[in-house]
Order: sequence, then structure tokens, then C-alpha cells
Amino acid sequence: MARRKGKSVSFDAMVKFFMQYYNIPTKKDVEKLIERMDRLEKVIKESELYGKGGHIPASEPRSAATSSDMAFEVIKRFKKGVEFSEIQERTGFGEKKLRNIIYRLHKMKKITRKSRGIYIAS
Repeated sequence: MARRKGKSVSFDAMVKFFMQYYNIPTKKDVEKLIERMDRLEKVIKESELYGKGGHIPASEPRSAATSSDMAFEVIKRFKKGVEFSEIQERTGFGEKKLRNIIYRLHKMKKITRKSRGIYIAS
């Protein structure tokens, strides 16, 4: 019996198969990604927050006090202890941020808890 020759596979079909099998991006895929990145960059530049958090202009002096330092200064002013609400009012920090600051200060042993919600500088 004579062997019958099968259909020959074109080179293009073979290349396409390997690109799909090994997830190799095509020129179209790369161009789509570039377009999406350009759109994202444009949205970021147009947003209100752009430029506010990235860097501080040289004309504005940077404050040396951190938020922990500010909260600690408020606590130090009160010798008999200060309540959480008073610290929050004087610093203007949100509840979660202030709770984290107080936790850190307590862990560093800069403050002690007199009772629930009342703090004294160590």
C-alpha cells in the first residue's frame, strides 16, 4: 500500500499556532495595550489629585512634624490625661488614623492608657 501524503501545513499557520500556544503577544495586542496606557495616563493627569501627592513644590516649606508627633504633643499638654475625642478635635485626624497613631505611640511606650479612652504621656 502506498502512503498517502497529507495536506501540507503552511508556515503562517504554524507560526500562528505557536503564538497562540505560547501566549506570545501580536503587534495588535501591543498596540491595544499602548492605547489603554495612554488613556489611563490622560485620566490621571486630568484628575484633581494629580500633582497634590507626588511632590511638594520648593516654594512651600515642608513641616517637620509627623502626624504621630502632632498627636503626641496634644497628649503631652494634658498632665491628668486626655480623651480620644479631645485628641481628635485638636488634631483634626479621622478616627481610624488616630487609632493607629495611638496604637503606635503606646507600642513605643511614649504614652500610657490611664483608662479606656484616656491617654497620658509617659
